[in-house]
Amino acid sequence: MIRLEIIERRGAHLHKALVGAMRKGDLRTFSVKDRGRTVTHVRYPGRMKWSSSEGVIVGDLRGPHSSENPWQLLGALLGRLAHKYADRIANVSLQFPEAAGVKPAKKRAAGKRKKR
Repeated sequence: MIRLEIIERRGAHLHKALVGAMRKGDLRTFSVKDRGRTVTHVRYPGRMKWSSSEGVIVGDLRGPHSSENPWQLLGALLGRLAHKYADRIANVSLQFPEAAGVKPAKKRAAGKRKKR
């Protein structure tokens, strides 16, 4: 899962504009379902559940399976936002929460090199 947070510029109404554009077909590769709470892409796997409150859009991106990362969906969404809606955005933040039960990779001790 990837958490996406978009902070709108004052008075931009970005969430409403995005949902409207997806419904009208202006953003043809994206569609909204579940009363505008779920975003999907026609080609890339995964979905984003999102909500908006007081100028902040928060979305959780998930792959089709719990082990998959929705990086293509994320790239397509960020690209579209940068291309068409950059003037309405103040900040975009990404968080990569650790999956339960996954241990971080071990680091090699400094100064020790692998022998060949």
